[in-house]
Amino acid sequence: MTHPASDPTSPQIRSSSGLAAEDLSVRGMIVVSAASMASISVLDSIDGHAGAVFSLGFALVVVTVALAVDVRNLFAAGVLPPVLLLASLLALCIVRPESVAVDGVAENASLVTRYIASVVDHGLTLVVGHGLALATIGWRIARGV
Repeated sequence: MTHPASDPTSPQIRSSSGLAAEDLSVRGMIVVSAASMASISVLDSIDGHAGAVFSLGFALVVVTVALAVDVRNLFAAGVLPPVLLLASLLALCIVRPESVAVDGVAENASLVTRYIASVVDHGLTLVVGHGLALATIGWRIARGV
């Protein structure tokens, strides 16, 4: 008896060729990016301050998601960076408000004050990360990848 895959008369199941079979859906993109940012936030706030590791991790997550998402879901990958950063900063402000230390903001500042100050403080992070994600998406469209 021969193996079913080697039998020329048996119907073959076609699988997606290349790496496209492993691309993320929108739901997978959201789950992976949220889990990654949660891990980065926890690891970076261990020392008491969310700083450069948080910013670098954010940029790496949004570029990786833009590379890993299915080509039909590139719009969602382009919209993700601002939402991801705002949600990550809000979670940090709620869970570990002492890790979001911004110059000029009092220690006993309210949640809203601390959140707005952290968003303004991480504005450059958002611009750089979102720009890199959009450049990656543009590269994927231009190359047909």
